[in-house]
Amino acid sequence: MTQKPAQSRTRTTALRAIAATVCAAVVLGGPVAALASTSTPTASNSATATQHAARGAIVSAKRVQHLTAKQVRDNLKANSFDRSKVKYGVDAYRIVYRTVDENGHPTTASGLVVIPRNEQRRLRLVNYTHGTMAGKNEAPSVDDHGKSTEGLMMGSAGYAVVEPDYLGLGLGPGEHPYLQSKTETSASTDMLRAAFSFSHRVNRQFDHRVLVTGFSQGGKIAMLVTKALQAGAIPGVRPAAVAPISGPYDLLNAELPAIFAGDLNSAESTYYLTYFLTAWNRLYHLYDKPSDAFQAPYDTTLAPLFNGKHSDDEIFAKLAPSPEKLLTPAFLAQLRHPTGALLKALKENDNSCTGWRPRVPVQIYASHGDEVVSINNAYHCQQELADQGAEVSLIDVGKLTHNDSGRHGLAGALRFFLDQAPPVRK
Repeated sequence: MTQKPAQSRTRTTALRAIAATVCAAVVLGGPVAALASTSTPTASNSATATQHAARGAIVSAKRVQHLTAKQVRDNLKANSFDRSKVKYGVDAYRIVYRTVDENGHPTTASGLVVIPRNEQRRLRLVNYTHGTMAGKNEAPSVDDHGKSTEGLMMGSAGYAVVEPDYLGLGLGPGEHPYLQSKTETSASTDMLRAAFSFSHRVNRQFDHRVLVTGFSQGGKIAMLVTKALQAGAIPGVRPAAVAPISGPYDLLNAELPAIFAGDLNSAESTYYLTYFLTAWNRLYHLYDKPSDAFQAPYDTTLAPLFNGKHSDDEIFAKLAPSPEKLLTPAFLAQLRHPTGALLKALKENDNSCTGWRPRVPVQIYASHGDEVVSINNAYHCQQELADQGAEVSLIDVGKLTHNDSGRHGLAGALRFFLDQAPPVRK
């Protein structure tokens, strides 16, 4: 794997990375056991078979981690996460479930369910949505570096944790429709449906009032999931509180202006812009041919790197150093002042904080030192919700990098949840 220059990329997915020696100690700390699957055991089933199954129906379930409390602490320490709330070991299970794609057609996706190893049958539930990643094998349920540190942190405190991989990541077929609100919401809520069904297989019962958090891309999705649950997306299931972290809630009015004002890291911005434009051209047809948007040689080299088969390290080694080197002058102008299909798509997907009033406690975490996601996203989200009459707390965790804002924000979210709804449901 190509090593990036130290300052060129502070990986969002580094929140899940673990040194190989620690990984071995953690992952091999217990047996890996398979649970019974449905009669359709893989993620590559035909649409004909899938269309008759309910969304959220479980295709397969397999235990992929079995950790003691000490092994969890070692994992959190290796990743610089707060380990002060660790009480239990955990078991983690990879779930493949039925959902729909960007066209509403039946498909499958995968995700992780983390269960604390305690004697409590009735548990409160945290829905955690992860940050941006391009490689399928970096998703929480399949990451060979130790699965999800975030899930271990919440699970070891006593919560059950649900983590969707999203469409096209993990074991999901196809390519990831990056930053598309519709599928981010459907894949996440269908994963929740699968988790409630799965809980009975492990003799647990999840509270139907869900605590919601997420980081970066997942911060935006956390707001979308809360919005959907409040609107009744899953009958009988409602949000209990939401604590999003460093999310890109407003691409049009916060994130894109910050990129072109030079407020964010140029190398990071080229990664996110390329991922976003490549995915959205499939979804919304933003340009006829790659050379309309990307300068040579990037017009021929970049799009294939975002097919889910390449790691962020591989992609970063081949990116342009700045948006100005990456994009054509005409497309730079289009991003600075969006019109047409691009403007329509931005308005359609900048919807996580607009048009609704949360009826649960909201605590937003962000960093004024974030070099990837402008803190203006958080300010705009807070204002949008306040305009609807909601009371929203915004906590600036300090002048921290993007990834550090995720670590500190998650620790804050856990404290917030412990105060709002302790893990054990009485």
